Order: sequence, then C-alpha cells, then structure tokens
Amino acid sequence: MRRSRKPLTNQHNATAYAFLLPWLIGFFCLTLGPMLYSLYLSLTKYNLLTAPKWTGFSNYIEIFKEDETFSNSMWLTIKYVFLSVPLRLVFALLIAIVLNKGIRALGVYRTIYYIPSLLGGSVAIAIVWRQIFDGNGLVNQMLSWFGISGPSWISHPSYIIYTIISLSVWQFGSAMVIFLAGLKQVPADLYEAAQVDGANKVRQFFRITLPILTPVIFFNLVMSIINSFQAFTPAFVIGDGRGGPLDATMFYTLYLYMKGFSYFDMGYASALAWIMLLVIGIFTAIIFVTSKYWVFYGDSKEGR
Repeated sequence: MRRSRKPLTNQHNATAYAFLLPWLIGFFCLTLGPMLYSLYLSLTKYNLLTAPKWTGFSNYIEIFKEDETFSNSMWLTIKYVFLSVPLRLVFALLIAIVLNKGIRALGVYRTIYYIPSLLGGSVAIAIVWRQIFDGNGLVNQMLSWFGISGPSWISHPSYIIYTIISLSVWQFGSAMVIFLAGLKQVPADLYEAAQVDGANKVRQFFRITLPILTPVIFFNLVMSIINSFQAFTPAFVIGDGRGGPLDATMFYTLYLYMKGFSYFDMGYASALAWIMLLVIGIFTAIIFVTSKYWVFYGDSKEGR
C-alpha cells in the first residue's frame, strides 16, 4: 500500500508546484530579485550612467548625519500617518454602523462609498482635489456663504498637509466594507441580552460591538499604516511635485523619487527605500506585539 501511495503523492505535489510556478516566477523575478538588487545598490554609488561603485554604508551614514531633508520628510510622513489613519478608520466605522441599520438599497450605498477607494489614489482625483481647495475653489466659495474668507489651502505651507489628509480620509471605502462585514458577524442575542440588562446604545457599542470588532480594527490599522507610509500621488500632484510650498509636501516617498529619478542617485535612493522598509516593519511589529492587550478573539482561552 505504501509503495502505491508514493507515486500518487508525488503526482499531487507536481501538480501543486505547476500551479504555483507562475507565482514563484513572479515572486523571485519581480519581487525578491529587485529587492536584493536594490539592497546591493544601497551600498554603492550609482547614477545610471556608470557602473555601481561599492561604497559600503556611506549612503546610510550620509542620510543619518548630514541629510536634513531626510529627517524632515520622515517626520512629515509620520505626522501624515498619525493624523490620516485614525480619522479614516473612525469615519469608515461610523459609515459602516449607519449602513448596518438595515437601510434599503444597501448595495447601492456600499458601492457609492467604495468608489473613492478605487479612484482616490489616481492623478485625476488629486487634480480635482487641488481645484476644490484652490483659493477660488469650492471650499472657499462655501465658506464665503457664511462670511468667512478662506486661505489658499494648497499654497499655504501650514494648511496643505490637511488638504492631503482630507483626501486620505475620503478614501475610507475599503475599510468601511471590512467594518461592515465585521458588524454583520456580531450576534444579535448579545444586544438583546444587553437591552434586558438595561444597557443603553453607547454602553452596548463599547462593551459588545467594539471588542468583537478589534480583529477587524487590527487588520484595517495595519493595512492603513502600510498604505499611508507609501502615499505619493497626492503629495506629488496637490503640491508642486518638488515638495513645495517650503517642503510642506516633501513626503518620504516623494523625496525618494526625486533622489532616484530627478538627481539619478540610485544608490542613495535605494538606501532611503530600505530605511522606509525598516520603519514600516517597526510600526507593524509594534502593532502585532501590542495586539495581545487590545485584540480579542472569541476562540482563545482568555478571550483574546
């Protein structure tokens, strides 16, 4: 019997590897290979015109010791992440709660609210956003109805970051759909028992809904942080494409792009990319480590 099973097992393994082969080719040739090559370039001086020249950790030393734009762009990106991610998740959760009330034509509303997530990262929407928040744009025209003279949001270095954050919050659709799926998994009998005990809606939300949704919040939080650190198009289009005004839109990804494709310093840009990867990894690791204190799973022994 054992002899007859081995060929069948090998045949199943060969079939499985055959189906995996396109993914494996893509992973090694389009993901892992370029990543390892960029790691090598980060240790070299390379300007696309001459062969890479090995310089060791000189790019990293220059970034941390001499590059003020690096630290400014990093802090600006972290500020953007810390403001945009919580606002987007809270807004997505509020809309999901409203849609979970059993309103009619739920599919239509769900599609309408999801569309911004598909279009929000495009150049066209960023251009529209730039027109809306211009000095004579729609926002200032609405403010003028109340006698308020609004500033030119995209020209003022203190306000343009909030214009980009508002665009990020507007792209709440994907998180909203996941929250909505999570809300539908909350058992109705828990709310009925809470009503019998006299718990009001607010208490039900914080004692029942929010704890059960923590795995969904955990997933949305991780994905939103990773995506927000990679924000590029809004900063490039809503700003002037060079980080202006006064470096107020010099996001980390924009600075990396300029180093690589404006100044052709590919070695330096590769080092910046690997630092970004480490920063995203650190933030993600912190969320995973702290998740045992605030993420609750129903099938775990301690209820976490």
